[in-house]
Amino acid sequence: MNSKAFSVLLLIVAVLALLAVSGAFYTVSEMEQVIITQFGKPIGEPITDAGLHFKTPFIQDVHSIEKRVLEWDGPVAEMPTKDKLYIVVDTFARWRISNPAQYYIRLSDLRSAQSRLDDILGSETRNTVARHELVEMIRTTKDRKAAVDETLVAGSGSVAAGLPPIQFGRVALEKEITDEARGKLAEFGIELLDVRFKRINYNPAVSSKIYDRMTSERRQIAERFRSEGEGEAAKIIGSKERDLKEIESKAYREVQTIEGKADAEATAIYAKAFNASPESRDLYQFQRTLDTYKTSFQGETTLILSTQSSFLRYLKGASPTLTPAAPAKPTP
Repeated sequence: MNSKAFSVLLLIVAVLALLAVSGAFYTVSEMEQVIITQFGKPIGEPITDAGLHFKTPFIQDVHSIEKRVLEWDGPVAEMPTKDKLYIVVDTFARWRISNPAQYYIRLSDLRSAQSRLDDILGSETRNTVARHELVEMIRTTKDRKAAVDETLVAGSGSVAAGLPPIQFGRVALEKEITDEARGKLAEFGIELLDVRFKRINYNPAVSSKIYDRMTSERRQIAERFRSEGEGEAAKIIGSKERDLKEIESKAYREVQTIEGKADAEATAIYAKAFNASPESRDLYQFQRTLDTYKTSFQGETTLILSTQSSFLRYLKGASPTLTPAAPAKPTP
């Protein structure tokens, strides 16, 4: 064998040795675990320790499997509750691969795992929703009391006036789904960590009717408030009118009392002044007669009197005889 052929053979051997050495070692990261298969069948225990590892080259293959917590976002599905209300439920879950060998044998990849999660979790969610009423899914826990405005409850007659009691609550329903699905998923090497409701909505076909009913209830409450307000306003206005009339009545009575006292005092003063002497009495009689003339002879008044009537004595042209006043006594 010449030197050139030997060099080529040596190069081939070196390349094969390099390929064997490079194929014999592999690395495992902190985020994964590894299954070793030989001729397509898993052998040995799963490798979960991060670092550099050895395998038999050419006949053994390395399959990486996720070690982290994975997410499942379920499809939005429509399902009926126990009280025959169709709702749209959107759920999500968190899971991880706890048995890599079983997982590889039964599912082999994430796409198959997601499909199996869709089937099992979707079925368990539907079964749990069908066993409970809608209020159980809306209320968080059975110990949580619904916040209700007492002013809206009194006499409203709406659903808010008396929410039905719950026995479980949404948290218990989520736990029920998790427990039921966990055992079934364990057969595939999957550990189900948690299942939660992301969104719960009414069926779009009945949403408008539900919103109309809610609007009607709010309108009834508004009408009740408006009616109570109008009644209270009428009561206030009635009280105001009553108080105003009472004040006016008291003021009128006080005015009449004051005017009566003033008239009485004025009459007493006039009487005292006109009764001071015969001349003052004659003067008072003369003034009163003139006042009577003014009120009697107005417009086209026709008055027929006897010539002997005293009413005509100041119209006959002769003045009545006045008693002369007594001379004043000198002051000592």
